[in-house]
Amino acid sequence: MKVLAADKKSLVVGLGKTGLSCVDFLTRRGHQVIVADSRQDPPGLEQCRMRFPAVDIYCGAFDPDLFLSVDQLVVSPGVSLQEPAIIAARAKGVEVTGDVDIFSRHAKAPIVAITGSNGKSTVTSLVGEMARHAGIRVAVGGNLGVPALDLLDDTVELYVLELSSFQLETTERLGAAVATLLNLSEDHMDRYASYQDYYAAKQRIFRGCRHAVVNIDDLLSQPLVREGMQVTRFGLDYPDFDRFSTQRVEGELVLVNGFEPLIRADELNIKGLHNVSNALAALALGRAAGIPLAAMVAALRAFQGLPHRCELAGRIDGVEYINDSKGTNVGATLTAIKGFGEVAKGRIILLAGGEGKGQDFAALTDPVAKYVKQALLFGKDAPLIESHLTCPCQRVASLQDAVVAAQGHARPGDVVLLSPACASFDMFKNYEERGQVFVAAVNQLSGGAQG
Repeated sequence: MKVLAADKKSLVVGLGKTGLSCVDFLTRRGHQVIVADSRQDPPGLEQCRMRFPAVDIYCGAFDPDLFLSVDQLVVSPGVSLQEPAIIAARAKGVEVTGDVDIFSRHAKAPIVAITGSNGKSTVTSLVGEMARHAGIRVAVGGNLGVPALDLLDDTVELYVLELSSFQLETTERLGAAVATLLNLSEDHMDRYASYQDYYAAKQRIFRGCRHAVVNIDDLLSQPLVREGMQVTRFGLDYPDFDRFSTQRVEGELVLVNGFEPLIRADELNIKGLHNVSNALAALALGRAAGIPLAAMVAALRAFQGLPHRCELAGRIDGVEYINDSKGTNVGATLTAIKGFGEVAKGRIILLAGGEGKGQDFAALTDPVAKYVKQALLFGKDAPLIESHLTCPCQRVASLQDAVVAAQGHARPGDVVLLSPACASFDMFKNYEERGQVFVAAVNQLSGGAQG
């Protein structure tokens, strides 16, 4: 007997933006929906009550019996699958899924799927802009911006999704037309038992993928299984006929398709070698998705970058102040340091610190020694970060204090780089607020005079 939607009882585990989108999607399709959140006052609670008065909401410690009483658990990315109630339900045959898994079953247009420890928001946004420049009706979201289920629309011609490891944990077979794992570095070690578990979650993006885009500069970006899969490669300084790369043309660094020059690196509004790599990734993804090359290059010229991702916060007395508050893990900070360090060797003043999420900061030691002249450290794990650095270090009480101290150390030609290598929630609501505080502090320097 076929089970009708109205007969299916779904428990949405975790509210917030994703949870709300799941409730909306399921109720519109006739599911019996209930919600559970371990927090007493989760984000979206009042909105859920107002929009869905018939939906029962259970806040506080999870009740295992509730989890056993449903046909499926739709788990939000912020909830660990290691919750005892989820483990018990799964053991009893309750289906465990997530919003991206449900999305993949209903999407009628091709999906470009993007994950990685760093750069995925920039690359996702770039591919979306490339599609728009080509006149393609594109929907962009996932972990970035609009939840996946809210994007579903039969008029969409291409979906571009940023996906986190948390979302991929509950995605059985994405079936993306094009997928990439941009890079991998240690992150979310407070949630994963090992680095291998984190890697395995990221690799799920390739399940059912038809065309993989691989970063030559990061061996871990390659799919473990490639049977029947096309592959396009990108990377810095690896020009060849079948890839997107860079080469020097009359002394200028140029992005190339095979050996065909496309755009000079200094024409990009997003700065640093890491953003050159992001641009190459977007080009490779776009070509695999069928976006015309001319439209992609036009989008690259126009793209201004995303807030809090290596954006220029100000230029004062010949010193650039860079807001990379989105640098919430060691890998992101390493990328930023190396990206700017190639230009300002030994002249970076690094602002870092916060909640380290169980990361190992040892990887910072050598790049900081090479590129950083002064580190200003704040937040919960400042002492732990300092224990791995050999450059001059100074601990400060706040981010505002760090900006003031940075001005005292800076000389013309230096780069003051906020790239915390940590989460923000020990001192701020989120990384956006941290970035806004940094920008405000920079604007207060020298009475706001810049130049």
